[in-house]
Amino acid sequence: MPRLRLLFLSKRHPQQRDLIERPYGRFHYLPAALAAFGHEVQVHLCSHTHLPSTQRRFAGVEWTSDDVRTLGPRRIYRKFDQDARAFQPDWVIGVSDTYYGWLAQKLARSTGARLAIDAYDNYEAYMPWNLPLHALWRRSIRAADLVTAAGPQLAQRLQSLRPTGHPVEMLPMAADPEFVPLDKVACRKTLGLPIDASLIGYIGSWSQSRGTEVLLEAFRQARLAKPGLRLVLSGSPPQHALNEPGVIGTGYVADAQLPRLINALDISCVITADTSFGRYSYPAKLCEAMACEVPVIATATEPVRWMLAESREHLVVPDSSEALSKGILEMLARPSADYGDRLTWQMQGEKLESLLNGLR
Repeated sequence: MPRLRLLFLSKRHPQQRDLIERPYGRFHYLPAALAAFGHEVQVHLCSHTHLPSTQRRFAGVEWTSDDVRTLGPRRIYRKFDQDARAFQPDWVIGVSDTYYGWLAQKLARSTGARLAIDAYDNYEAYMPWNLPLHALWRRSIRAADLVTAAGPQLAQRLQSLRPTGHPVEMLPMAADPEFVPLDKVACRKTLGLPIDASLIGYIGSWSQSRGTEVLLEAFRQARLAKPGLRLVLSGSPPQHALNEPGVIGTGYVADAQLPRLINALDISCVITADTSFGRYSYPAKLCEAMACEVPVIATATEPVRWMLAESREHLVVPDSSEALSKGILEMLARPSADYGDRLTWQMQGEKLESLLNGLR
C-alpha cells in the first residue's frame, strides 16, 4: 500500500488519561499501528490546563501538545494551521470529541487533505445545551470523506447526519495489549485483596446517571444470600458507597495494576444506563474484562448487548437491582466465560489503513 501522511487531532486527556504520559486506547494505538505499517503519522493534542507546549516521538509517532489556556484560542489555532501546512497530510483525522471534528475540517480544508472523523461516543450528549458546537460537529460529519464509529448504534446515528457520501464504517473498541488473563490468586496477593472471598468489582466513574446506585442496592441484596460477598470499588466513589458493609475501596489504581485488578475479580460489573449517552456507549472496561476472560455482568443497553453478542447469561435489564443481584448470584455459580475471538487494536489499525487507502 502507498505510504500516507496522516495528521490526527485529539484532546490530550480523553477518558481522564494523559496521552503524553499515559498512552491509552484508540487515541494512541490507532496512530501507532498506522506508523508501524510504514505511514508517517503526527498527532496534535490540545489541553486546557495551562500546560507548556511539548513535542515527543514515541511508538513511531510524532506527538505535539499545546494548551489553549497557555497560548490562547487564536494563537493555538494559528500554530495548528502552520504545523499542518508544513506537514502537508494526505488525511486529517479528528478524534476524541466534537471540537476535533470541527478543527479537523478546518485544517483539512486549509491543507487540501481529505477529512476523516472517528467517534467512540455520542459526543452531543456531553453538552446538550451547546447547540452551536453541535451544529459545527454535524457539519463536519457531513463534510467528511470517511466517518468511523465504535459500534452499529452510533454508526446509524452518524449516518443519519450524512445522507450522501461513503457510508459510516465501524471501528469497534478493543482492549489495550496489557489486558490478558493472569493468575487470580497472584493478582489478589499483589493488590492486598482477600484470597478466598468472592469478589465482584466495578471499575469506572460513579454517577446516578450511569446507574451505579443500582449496583450498590444489588450488592446489598446479593449479600443476603451470600454474606461473604465483597464489592471492590476503584477510583473515588462517594463515601456512602465506601461505608457500605462488604465494600473494599482500592483508591486509584496505577495503570500497570489495572489488568491485575480485573483478573483478581470473580465478576466484573459493567454498569450503563439507557440514556442519550448510554445508548451509544461502548465501555472500554467491558473490552478489558473480556480480554482478561473474567466473567462479566452488564446492564443490557443496545451497545453492550452487541458487544456481548446477546449472551443472556452476561446481561441484565438496566435500572433493576433485583435483576442485577440475581445475575451476580447466578454468575458466581458458574465462574467461567468464553467470549470467542477478540478484536485487537492492530486489527483495527489494519482496517483503518484499508479504508484510508481505499478512499484516497
